[in-house]
Parts: sequence; C-alpha cells; structure tokens
Amino acid sequence: MNPDIIQQARNNTPLIHHLTNQVVMNFSANGLLAFGGSPVMAKEMREVADMAKIADALVLNIGTILENEMTAMIVAGKAANEKGIPIVLDPVGVAATSFRKDMIEKILQEVHPTVIKGNAGEIASLVETDIQTRGVDSVGEGNVDKVAEKAGKEFETAIVITGKTDVIYADQKLIYNQTGHPLLANITGSGCLLDSIVAACLTTSYPISEQLRSALSFYGLAAERAAEQPYVHGPGTFLPHFLDALSFAPKQLNGGIKDDI
Repeated sequence: MNPDIIQQARNNTPLIHHLTNQVVMNFSANGLLAFGGSPVMAKEMREVADMAKIADALVLNIGTILENEMTAMIVAGKAANEKGIPIVLDPVGVAATSFRKDMIEKILQEVHPTVIKGNAGEIASLVETDIQTRGVDSVGEGNVDKVAEKAGKEFETAIVITGKTDVIYADQKLIYNQTGHPLLANITGSGCLLDSIVAACLTTSYPISEQLRSALSFYGLAAERAAEQPYVHGPGTFLPHFLDALSFAPKQLNGGIKDDI
C-alpha cells in the first residue's frame, strides 16, 4: 500500500457521484465520509449529467437497478467520460438474471468505465466464463486470474475481482491483495462501499495499479483493525468500529504498512 495515495485522496476531499443501490446508500455515504471523501447520491435523470460534470469520480452500481435507472447511468457515464473523470462500475448480481445482464451490456455499449469491480462470478459472467453463482454471491471456483485478464482486455479497463484474495488486473499486470476479514461478508454493502473508496483513490495522481492496490489494501486493513477490537463480537459490533477504522491513517492500521500485500 502506498500511504501517499490515501493521504492525497483525503487532501482532495473528492466529490463522488453515486448512482448506487438503495440498500447501501447510507452506509456508502457514511463510509466515504469517514474515509475523507464527499458523497452525493443523485439518480434523477434531469440532473445526473450536471452532477457528473461537477464530480471528481462516478460510481455506477446496479444492485437494485430499475430500467429507467439504467438510462440515467448511461447519461451520467457519458458526462463523466466527456469530463475525463474516473468511473467505477459494479455489476452486482449480473449473473443472476437476464435483466441484469441486459442492463450491464447496454451500459457498457455507451460508457467506458475506468474500473469494473465485482466478485468472480460477476466478472466471469461478463466474459461468458462459467463460475457458479447464487444470487449476488459467487460460490464456485475457477481461474480468477484468467477471468480478470480476459475481462480487462475485452473491455479495455482495469478489473477488480474481490474474494478471499482480491485480484486486480491493471497496467497489463496482475496484482493480489490479501487484507480483509470474514466479517465484511456479513454486513450489507461492504462491496458497494469499496466502490466508493476505490473511486476516491482514483482521483489521485498515481498509476491505476497503485491506486487500486492501495484502496483494497487499506480497506482490508481497516476491516482487520475493526475486527480485533475487544468489544467486537459479530457483525453488529464490527460495523461502527469499521467506520472508525476507515478514518485512520495507514500507519494506525495493524502497525503500519505491509510491503508484501
């Protein structure tokens, strides 16, 4: 992890425009605020282009997408592409239904994301590779490295595949992150909040591979720090400590920086 990326993102206080799912709006906003960014949740068609034009990055998350929201995502995405700001696309549950697959395909026809982030099943579905899924979760196994590389080349974008070991494909290379804690899987929206943290780190001046590695490493270390607190006994007590940890300096998390992550 490069701590300068975290600090630069915080110095920027980036305005992150979210078209995200309704289940996670509050959590994503609070988590991004804790990290040091500035969230805005704007999905109305009449303002999404204007909001994207004043934002520093855009998050598109299809977790609870409706058909009219797909059109708003395309409008916001085009405005973000024109401005040249980063876009994080999260194809939540794309493997679960033909409707979600259709929505993502239409978005990708019109919008060029900076990063596509999802679990192995979601990213595999985008490139017609078979990894078993259940709802919005990936439950099967496959060659995740090949899936990440194939998706990155097909969509000409960086790829993040989350899991026990996160796999990043960016700058034509594979990078791995092993920070994190199992309790992240037991709180709603942990992956969606990661979209926001990634978007904030993408506003810095470093190469995208470093930005993504630092965002994922920091996020995982924050989870580890929260989980080790003496009063954390499960998801309910983990959550507030995790929000606290997202506000910490990198050196406060597990004693500092892990060079091997």
